[in-house]
Amino acid sequence: MGRIAGRFARVEPRRRVRDLVLGLLSDLPRKNCWSIAEWAGEVSTDGMQHLLARARWDADCVRDDVREYVLEHLGDEDAVLVVDETGDVKKGTHTVGVQRQYTGTAGRIENAQVAVYLVYAGRRGHAAVDRELYIPRSWTCDPDRCRAAGLVQDTVFATKPELAARMIGRFLDAGHRVSWVAGDEVYGGNPKLRSALEERQVGYVLAVACSAEVTTGAGKLRADALAARLPKRAWQKLSAGAGAKGHRFYDWAVIDLAEPRPGCHQLLIRRNRTTGELAYYRCYSPAPVPLTTLVRVAGSRWRVEETFQAGKGLAGLDEHQVRRFTSWSRWVTLAMLAHAFLAVVRADEHARHPAPDGLIPLTCNEIQRLFTAFVRPMRDALHQLRWSAWRRRHQARSQASHYHRQPANQT
Repeated sequence: MGRIAGRFARVEPRRRVRDLVLGLLSDLPRKNCWSIAEWAGEVSTDGMQHLLARARWDADCVRDDVREYVLEHLGDEDAVLVVDETGDVKKGTHTVGVQRQYTGTAGRIENAQVAVYLVYAGRRGHAAVDRELYIPRSWTCDPDRCRAAGLVQDTVFATKPELAARMIGRFLDAGHRVSWVAGDEVYGGNPKLRSALEERQVGYVLAVACSAEVTTGAGKLRADALAARLPKRAWQKLSAGAGAKGHRFYDWAVIDLAEPRPGCHQLLIRRNRTTGELAYYRCYSPAPVPLTTLVRVAGSRWRVEETFQAGKGLAGLDEHQVRRFTSWSRWVTLAMLAHAFLAVVRADEHARHPAPDGLIPLTCNEIQRLFTAFVRPMRDALHQLRWSAWRRRHQARSQASHYHRQPANQT
């Protein structure tokens, strides 16, 4: 917390942000301003809500602090930047960025809020280092709605690949170097993103659809048509990385592409050894690299799913109950910081204190349990009774307000 203390001019928000991050790391069953304020010993939610909505501090500066913290502890030369989006199912229509849209979290079209994240994945660990909220056209075409949600007046629509390019640009402009970017079909199918990475000499392994057309010496062909022509000897069994149940082995093949642009352009194909299902990746590198390198980068994309799972399950990344953009950006940035703390402690423990025989190395889940056990504040019965009365009073006011809004002649 000392890293971000200078972002707060007064001691009160400095202390409160520490309590909020501790609350995000706690074992509360539901993490929001109400539950964290009670857990931290506040007399009401006013202080936490003020910190997220009205207090003077810049969430983007704290985001930069999180990035530097992650790079300092988890940085390595073979790290990969992984870009992906995740959705949070929401009710109503007033929460910033919400509309009916597909979200992988639910696996279907839901009323949801979607954000794109940039995850730094290295050998020592992985954590999110940037975030951008996806604002649909239904919002950007309605200036009044944007203004009510706290968005800047000139907010314009940006696709998810454009948000990804914005975050990658910020990472590189901050003076950091990374050799590879990975992402799914949303990003691999976007020529502008691929061109932007090539201009900055950043390699990529980006998934594409089976219908994607690529240029070869024989002309333009669909990716699946090329895969069908491959002989048996073209496939190699390689691991995409270690998973919870061991190494993830697939069959892999790579085809050189005839692109006019400089660099090495290839189509990487992955085949499931059990089902035969194929997946395709557009690849670029400034200089030729072995197949094992492309496979390693492709396998790094799973790190983003692990980051989402840990960020949501351990640090409350998706449990915010806020409507305006400022509050959203502050909440998710502090959740990113909380998860980064767990990832860094895990990496340091693995390096300094290898697990003895019979024990697996410490996981982020176990570190959170131990940390929570040591920092859990003890509250007396009077504190609990006061909060019970506060909740019931607030709920009574809300109930009365709802009844008051109903038409008098409603039956």
